[in-house]
Amino acid sequence: MTNSLQFLGAAGTVTGSKYLLEISEDKFLIDAGVFQGGREWREKNWDSPPFDPSEIKAVLLTHAHIDHTGFLPRLYKLGLRCPVYATKATTDLCKLLLPDMGHLQEDEAKYRAKRGKSRHNPPEPLFTQKEAEATLTLFKPIEFHKEINILDTFKATWNRMGHILGAGSINIVHNDFSITFSGDIGRYTVPILKDPEPVDFGDLLLIESTYGDKIHKDSTPKETLKKVINETFKRGGTLIIPSFAVGRAQSLLYYIRELKEENSIPDVPVILDSPMACDATSIYRENPDDYDKEALEVVANGKSPFVMSKQAFIKEASASKKINAIDDPMIIISASGMLYGGRILHHLAHKISDPKNTVLFVGYQPRGSRGEWILAGNKSVKLFGDEVPIKAQIEKISGFSAHGDMNELLKWCEASKATPSRVAVVHGEADSAKSFSNTLKNKFGWNTFCAEYLQKITL
Repeated sequence: MTNSLQFLGAAGTVTGSKYLLEISEDKFLIDAGVFQGGREWREKNWDSPPFDPSEIKAVLLTHAHIDHTGFLPRLYKLGLRCPVYATKATTDLCKLLLPDMGHLQEDEAKYRAKRGKSRHNPPEPLFTQKEAEATLTLFKPIEFHKEINILDTFKATWNRMGHILGAGSINIVHNDFSITFSGDIGRYTVPILKDPEPVDFGDLLLIESTYGDKIHKDSTPKETLKKVINETFKRGGTLIIPSFAVGRAQSLLYYIRELKEENSIPDVPVILDSPMACDATSIYRENPDDYDKEALEVVANGKSPFVMSKQAFIKEASASKKINAIDDPMIIISASGMLYGGRILHHLAHKISDPKNTVLFVGYQPRGSRGEWILAGNKSVKLFGDEVPIKAQIEKISGFSAHGDMNELLKWCEASKATPSRVAVVHGEADSAKSFSNTLKNKFGWNTFCAEYLQKITL
């Protein structure tokens, strides 16, 4: 039988990474993420997958973000029972992310049932917290750089990519072909994690293109962060930062700690208001093997990269609510980073109408999202059913992105070895993917194409 690869996500869009690998009669998945962003993509999470989940022999994960892992419990609900291979840190982070997503799904279903707004009657979650916890029993942690045999069908190796803790590219080697999945490519010369590691490219390369047509303008996010913090506190305001709980929150804590130690900003309270971000920070502290030289030096000096004076890690909802009654200047870092839900919405509802305050975006905001709406300069935003005036200062720092920009993607390509016969450009909006595909073609002479949703290619 013919070997093939089908693009079930991150094709024509940034999210929903899923690739179905068929070898003879065996089926495997590389990543299993949910779609985020616009409704036309999010609704695909409810579609029946174009395969029988019970027939999947193994799943291989590049990293823990839910646009790469969040569909796993849905597949478990539909019959998936195979091993799920991931690095130890990815496994640890999934223990936080997947049950939390299940819990949020259940809360959303209850909310919709109360409001009578749902495509289902009665409303139902994509999956439950219990189903997410059951999915975690399938995980099999692996080590970086150690080749493993996947059910005697092919061999796979993970290499660090510096995107978040535990993130890696995956090289698959079979008798008839080899494939490199870049996963999400991280940044170079940024704090905490080691730089992306070069690899030996397979015959087929799947490469992300989130910022394939852009250069991160802010190459010194720490300096810009200092400026935003100081300007906000001069007004007597509060700085609210919507943040991804994994990766971005830890980077923010790292920079703010440094700025405080340098006396570059006032020693105001710093609130990490997210149970998941608090737990993720603990996991970051427990996995120094992924640290770069600078982060290891902080540890060698008896400090934590993420701990500073006047700091609070808040898990309880009651404590979170009390924050909004305080008018004194502070920094609030809260999830979710794309404003889909979570405590950040409550902080915005209380703070975004005060011109003294600042809302600082430090992450990608998909098309159709609340974040994109606010950044576009609109005068109000809908929060909890109400139109809330936007009077706070709105700022953005692109340099905090965990995704490499065009130059960093090219740097990884140049550092890696071998020439892929074909290159599928994935994980990018259509314009970004097309631009990066042309860049790769012009710079390296590679045979590139932009992957399309549900497209299947022969290996």
